[in-house]
Amino acid sequence: MKRKAAFFIALRYLWGRAREGGQYLRGAAAGIAISLVPIIVTLIVADGMIRGITDRYLELGTGHFQIFKLYNSGNDESAIAAIKSFDRVKGVWPEMRSMGVLAGKDGKTGVTVRSIDASFWDFKSSVSFLNVIDGERAPKTERDIILGQSLASNIGAYVGDTVRLMTIRTGQSGRPSPRSAAFVVKGIISCGYNELDALWCIINTEGGNRIMSAEHSSSSILVKIDDPYRNNDDLVLSLYDALDSGYTVYTWKDLLRSQYSSYESTRQMLLFIMALIVIVAAINVSSATSMLVLERQRDIAILKVSGGSVKGITGIFLWGSFFTGFFGSIIGITLGLLIGININILIRLTESILSFFSRLFRGSDVKILDPGFYLETIPVVVDWNAVLIIGCFAILCSVLASWIPAHSAGKLKPMELLRKN
Repeated sequence: MKRKAAFFIALRYLWGRAREGGQYLRGAAAGIAISLVPIIVTLIVADGMIRGITDRYLELGTGHFQIFKLYNSGNDESAIAAIKSFDRVKGVWPEMRSMGVLAGKDGKTGVTVRSIDASFWDFKSSVSFLNVIDGERAPKTERDIILGQSLASNIGAYVGDTVRLMTIRTGQSGRPSPRSAAFVVKGIISCGYNELDALWCIINTEGGNRIMSAEHSSSSILVKIDDPYRNNDDLVLSLYDALDSGYTVYTWKDLLRSQYSSYESTRQMLLFIMALIVIVAAINVSSATSMLVLERQRDIAILKVSGGSVKGITGIFLWGSFFTGFFGSIIGITLGLLIGININILIRLTESILSFFSRLFRGSDVKILDPGFYLETIPVVVDWNAVLIIGCFAILCSVLASWIPAHSAGKLKPMELLRKN
């Protein structure tokens, strides 16, 4: 039997009338499609959450690179000039960070004090992830301070209020001593991810020099490049060559290694669990193929008498399982992409419906994504390579699962089949 004939017979079985057994394969294709929808949606949501959180850390937190001075030697101005000489480098800022206690009218809390030039917050990639809730985006004078939204809420601070920031400095006696200074709240900001900016307390370079000491703070040079996800290693080597031995370079992957690995592990585990659903759906293809073999025993007998080989008959049902997995994958991936791309709209709609019924029973509004732990809006990221692999995996599982019933169909004895029918 020619391969082309097996190809078209398998298509006829899939699209044929119910009494020809086509309902079995179509039902199995529907099962494949349904199983792929959640795995595609999970892939888009997981990749979107990872990319959204990572981008916020890169653009507002760690930068794309951080360069630290190993000991008190070298000239930071010369180092910054050397870094800026690279074409891929788009911005360079020296930064100081320290821990402190911030007190407002409603309480006090521990904070991470960031002292960096205002141009960092006005940089294009920073602005794209920064939402100004009230006031200004960046501190302009040494008395200005910018607070994260949840931080300001915790201490009851509003734009125009005066707050006190306490840090540790080394006194003339050589002992650490507290240093307190008053600042005026000039802005309240949010990056859409509470964990990142909940402790942020932002002042400018002059304010940092006034309130922080080198002994109790961390100094680094933040660097932003054209694409933080491409060819980082080559640029790191070039930076080492341009800087003297007193500096060390860390990429964002070095700085966020444990956190990023945790995100990736969670993503892989979710996809693995969803893949089990695809395997279960593929087993239905095996059952459908078995039922189709029973329904089409007369056809098998006629084909065998007409010269059909074991390989040819087996090929018909393997092609049938292939088409079942293929069309099921196309439908499932398409539906999954439609849902995943519009996931934010669907979440907001679901929240509105649930909140409506909650208010009927005097409950509070329902939030599916708690901004304290998740992004308020999920970026849509489609990994087309992963989508292709998932589709091929579903098709492969369908073919492998139907191998036994397909091979059994090829070994059936034609005279026994004709005698039974």
